[in-house]
Amino acid sequence: MSTSIQRYTERERMNHWVIAILFFLAGLSGLAFFHPSMYWLTNLFGGGAWTRILHPFLGVLMFMSFFGLMTKLWHHNKITDADKKWLAAVSENLTGHEEGLQDVGRYNGGQKVLFWVTVVCTFLLLVTGVMFWQPWFADSFPIGLRRIAAPLHALSAAVLILGTIVHIYAAIWIKGSIRAMSRGTVSAAWARKHHPAWYREMTRNS
Repeated sequence: MSTSIQRYTERERMNHWVIAILFFLAGLSGLAFFHPSMYWLTNLFGGGAWTRILHPFLGVLMFMSFFGLMTKLWHHNKITDADKKWLAAVSENLTGHEEGLQDVGRYNGGQKVLFWVTVVCTFLLLVTGVMFWQPWFADSFPIGLRRIAAPLHALSAAVLILGTIVHIYAAIWIKGSIRAMSRGTVSAAWARKHHPAWYREMTRNS
């Protein structure tokens, strides 16, 4: 049996990195207008006017890229009883003592929660962003609705940024995870330890 198991295809990995780049750019351009102390970030995009123009387009491209990945992975992220047990024992899992606790599939409970948080936040960013996107759509919405949309947009962005930090931290903390998105494969030992049910599924016919 091969010591490596494919976790992501080349297309899935490219989609992931496109989303990451667009998220980084959209995040920086959005932070530039979040507080005057961060306005200097507009210099990265050619000034305030260009930053205002580019930010919503970067956001739409990010949403489109994420939507494509979401449609491929959502069925792997359904919450199961095993995920609920994983979440109930989250402290043991995060300290590396997950062996024998839950029969984890392709994604564990924490990854699935983060996936659905990302889905909700990304959709909220798109909808609320459109509501105050000048000059194209903002005038189509009542001013009261736009006043609600603006802080909700900022809140969704903050949650998504925090979720991304958790995502990156977990990838670094769990040795062998970054390889999945850099080379597309993981070791059989890694799969057996962290995702035993998925490991059995992938090696059933080997």
